[in-house]
Amino acid sequence: MGGLEDLVDAYAVTVLNGLARGLVLFLIAVGLSLIFGLMDVLNLAHGAVFLLGGYAAVQLAPTGDGFLVALAVAAVLGLLLGGGMAAAVRPIAGRRGHLDQALLTLGASYVLAEIAAIVWGDGYYSPLAPPAVASSVTVLGQAFPAYRLVVIVVGLVLALAVYLLFERTQIGALVRATVADRGMVASLGVNTTVVLVGVFAVGTALAAVGGVLGAPILTVRPGIDRQVLLLALITVVIGGLGSIRGALIGALLIGQVEALGVALLPQFAAFLLFGAMAAVLLVRPAGLFGSLAEAR
Repeated sequence: MGGLEDLVDAYAVTVLNGLARGLVLFLIAVGLSLIFGLMDVLNLAHGAVFLLGGYAAVQLAPTGDGFLVALAVAAVLGLLLGGGMAAAVRPIAGRRGHLDQALLTLGASYVLAEIAAIVWGDGYYSPLAPPAVASSVTVLGQAFPAYRLVVIVVGLVLALAVYLLFERTQIGALVRATVADRGMVASLGVNTTVVLVGVFAVGTALAAVGGVLGAPILTVRPGIDRQVLLLALITVVIGGLGSIRGALIGALLIGQVEALGVALLPQFAAFLLFGAMAAVLLVRPAGLFGSLAEAR
């Protein structure tokens, strides 16, 4: 009986690990979902911004000290990159289809990744957690990093803040109105370009912050930008375009599929991600919280 309890406790810790990874993924997926779902802009440079956030932690807080500084720097960097990319995409945003946007932002991602490779090389970096939460705590009799519990709490707080901002405030109402009828909002004297650039910048900043938070959990290395971008795209497809709730539920689902898949079926872990996406799309073609009009 004791062996069974130990096994259950071990898998409970695995679920917590999946929760932490899922909430880090949420920070990149929600920005991608908002930018694509609200602005109809496909930003494939999102993963590279996450990578730069990770390198901000490597550069400014390799031992955990200065972690808050790294978060602030990454947030500002994300805002600037988001504003710049919004300006770059604006001339082609109205074109039919997303191929031009995909090529432009994909090119930007390669440029950013190459700059990172020049500055930090091709090494693997694992920044330490802040000293205050660098220890382990006991969860169900198992040792669990305190930092991952902090990531879970911070991720949930940020998810709530983003939801309230876009769904329960006048700012969110203005954003939705601008997306629905930009001409009407502009006729009221609102600078709609500032509104849309602001959404782009905030979404990009969340990805950079996610890179800092995820750095002590995920190894910062060349190529991780493409990995997290793929996971974020899967998350957006599962959750539904433009849905904050969908991004959160999708990210948590992917986090659990990853964590439990590696623990239970390591040889099939990669296939389980696409299997989960296919299963959701069979039941809900537009994603869990998307509309069929958006899917078409």
